[in-house]
Order: sequence, then structure tokens, then C-alpha cells
Amino acid sequence: MLGRLKWLASAGAFAMLAGCAQAPARQNAGTSGLDGLYAQLEQASKQYDVALEQARRGDATQSQQTLEAALDAMRTASDKCVNTAGCDTQRFLSAYDRALRLKDGSFLGTDNDGDALVDADEGNSAADSAVLATLPQAQRTVQLLHDHKLSDLVASNVTVQAALQVWLTRMRPNLIRAYVDYQYLRYQMWPAFHKADLPEAILFGLMAKESGGNVHAVSRSGAAGPLQFMPATGSRFGLNTIDGFDQRFDPTMSANATAAYLNEQLGKLNDNLAMVLAAYNGGEGRVGRLAAGSPDANFWDPNVYFSLSAETREYVPMVLAAAWLFMHPQRYNLHFPRIDGVPGYVDLAKPASLNELSVCLGDDDGAHYGWYRTLRNLNPQMNPAQEQPQGTRVNLPKFLQGAYKQSCTAGKWVALADQLQAAQPPPPPAQIASADTPPSRRAGSATKHYTIRRGDTLYAIARRFNCDNVRELVRSNRLHSATDLQVGKRLNLAGCKRE
Repeated sequence: MLGRLKWLASAGAFAMLAGCAQAPARQNAGTSGLDGLYAQLEQASKQYDVALEQARRGDATQSQQTLEAALDAMRTASDKCVNTAGCDTQRFLSAYDRALRLKDGSFLGTDNDGDALVDADEGNSAADSAVLATLPQAQRTVQLLHDHKLSDLVASNVTVQAALQVWLTRMRPNLIRAYVDYQYLRYQMWPAFHKADLPEAILFGLMAKESGGNVHAVSRSGAAGPLQFMPATGSRFGLNTIDGFDQRFDPTMSANATAAYLNEQLGKLNDNLAMVLAAYNGGEGRVGRLAAGSPDANFWDPNVYFSLSAETREYVPMVLAAAWLFMHPQRYNLHFPRIDGVPGYVDLAKPASLNELSVCLGDDDGAHYGWYRTLRNLNPQMNPAQEQPQGTRVNLPKFLQGAYKQSCTAGKWVALADQLQAAQPPPPPAQIASADTPPSRRAGSATKHYTIRRGDTLYAIARRFNCDNVRELVRSNRLHSATDLQVGKRLNLAGCKRE
């Protein structure tokens, strides 16, 4: 019965938002008129509370009558609000949000919903996840509101709420780490979304789900960077390999490419955010075919939903849930740490690698994660093990500039960092050019080989051996594509420079 109550309330929310989208010109109303509308909303909310309590007592008939009266009152008041200047429509949306999260503090719709959920381990397939255990109801998506802002879809969709539970339980540490990483990268990534008039919350949701905040993440399929572009899509939006650096790892360029991609797809898919996210993960061609001839195509429609892969069916609600938590953490007893993300830099007073800087900076300012990933994220073109010359500019959070001068220019922590750097094993003998080797045969041009291991990608191999051109690796090894790798196959790395 409570599930039925929730479904009817959701339908009321959708009808109310549809009315907002088609609202005629507003009429002026005095303060007393607005107070009267808000009083009607409050009374309707109280009726909804009564309906829930009646359902819990098993009085289904009376509960149904009370609910219908509450929804009628909400709809009537919301219609008047839409047409009344100065009325806060968000207040009415918030009433639905509150109503749908009332029951015992739960995120789900019925007492038995939790029994159907699977507490999937990280290694399990997407099909076994808690998100997919909650099948979508036949309901319309509340699409992006004007200016592409995230709507209250999250408050009324059980599949997204199941994703909220995943983020707030086993994936909670991942979410918080992604938040920390994003705050340090925000000055590089947020301007692209702001300029494109896209919500910052979606940028965070994508980053949290795609890479967890690790700029150098590479998937088994070859997707790379903080927002995980495949090579072909990345190239289409200006992300290429230049002078040996894969621009998909550049946070600013990756954010610009993502903003351009999202706006392109929003235009093609009628501003339907869920469909666009499905295209981002499952392929624009596949989603485009599902939407062909139907401007109202909806991700949550079973005919669309079950035509997509299990990975995509999980992906969309996970991104939306992460975005919602980014906007409203305190509603869910979530407390992101305060991060001072003001950007800064230092010009190295002495040669140092990012590894050495990570050691001498320690865990200053309570950063229990250490600074290795932050330094790598902010300096994606640098090999973390390679010493950078004196005078090299290294990006870091501004508040670390003082810590660098104190701990990384002289003293015991510098000595420790130098000692650990010197202790790193040298490259294998085959990688070292002999002094007797003619210049044309030295390490920069000597033929080398690498045997492919499970989990390798060509892009990771190219980065590891400092190869200038992935396409050249494909051609020289007669591969069909950059993903045509076989475990045990020996790759010719001619022209690559192992550093």
C-alpha cells in the first residue's frame, strides 16, 4: 500500500512540474494571497502524513481517500502558485521531496524494498547491484529544468534512491575521495561547465562514477582520464596525443570536451538528462536509435531501459545520485570535508620528482590521503618518478606553498625523500643504453619489446614506455585497433623511450 501511495505522489509531482513547464503569464498577488497558498500546501502535506499513518495501520480504504484529497489540494495550490508572481514553486517541489522520504527515514518506498536489494561487492557485475535490483516504474522522467539544471527526479525515482544507498554505504569512501579530488581540480574543470550552462553537480557525478577523481584512470576498454573518454570520441572533441601526452588526462581539456559532448547530446535528445547520460556510457548511436522517431523517449520507460546494457542501467542512476548528494549532502547525513582548493604553484628550488614532493609534504593539514594523487592530478603531464629540473613549475594547492618551503627545500624530510628516490630500482639492463652503443642505437631509438599482460591497455603501455604515438604502435604491430591486445603477445616498442 505504501508503494501505491508513493507512486501516486510521484505522479502528482510529475503533473505539477508539467504544469510549471506550460504555465501562462503570472498574476500579481499580495502577501496574504501567497500566505494562503503556502498554508494550503502545509495542510496538504499534513494530510499526506496522515495517509501514510493510516496505511501503516492497515486502513487501506481511508488512506487512499486521504491521499487523493492531499494530492488534489497540492495540485490546486501548485497551479495557483505557477500563475502567481512571487510564489516560490521550489517550495512545492520540496514538499514532494520531503513526503517521499518520510517513511521511517528510509530512502525506499516500502517496508520490504530493502529485502530485494543485493549488497554487491566491488567485484560483482552491474547486474547484481542494488541499483538494478529496483526495477524502474513506468513513469516519466522529470527532465532538466530551464538552463539545464538538475530537477527533483532524484526525489521520486526508486532506482536513483537505490543508487543513493550504494553511495552512502559501501561506496561512501570513494564518494568522499572523489569530492576531495574534485575540489582541488575545480578551478580547472568547473569553468567549462559554467560557460556551457551545465550544472556543476553533473560534472561531479560523472567524475565520481567514471574515475573516482583519479585523472590518470584507464579502463580495461581503453577509456581514459577523469571523465573517461574513448579514443575516437576524445579525438572528435579535440583530445589527442601530442608529444607523447594523451590529452584525455588533462582535466581542463577533458571537462571542455565533456561539456561540448553533453550539450550536443542534449540538443539531440530533447534535453533529457537521463538519456544523455545513457549515451555517454552506452554509446550515442545505440541511444539515438532508441530515441529515433520519439521526441519523448524516456530512459525509465521499460522499452528503453531494458534495451540498454546492465552497466548503463546502473550507470545513469549512480551519476544522478552522486550529483544529488553533491548538492544536498546534509539531507543524507553526509558531511564532505572542507577543502581549500585555491590554486597555487612553486618553482622548484632544487630538482625533485612528484614522488619526492609527496614524501616531504607528508600529510600536512590533515590530508590523510597524502598528496601524491593531488600532485599527479594537478600535473598530469609529469612522470611522478622522474626528477624535474630546478626552476620547474609544479602546480599544488596554494596553502601548500609554505609547507613546500619549510619541508621540501632542505632538512630531514628532503634527505628522506632523496634517499627513497635513490633506492628505486633502475630500469632493466635491456633498457639501458651502453656507452659503447652508437648514437643512432641508444635508448631513444633502440628496438624494445613488451609482453602483454592481463589488464593492459595500449594507452597505458604507451604512457609507461613514453611512446610518442599510439597509432604508430597499432601500425607497427599490425593491430586492428588500439584495443586489439592479446595476453602473451609481444609488442614491438620501436621509437618508445623508457624513462
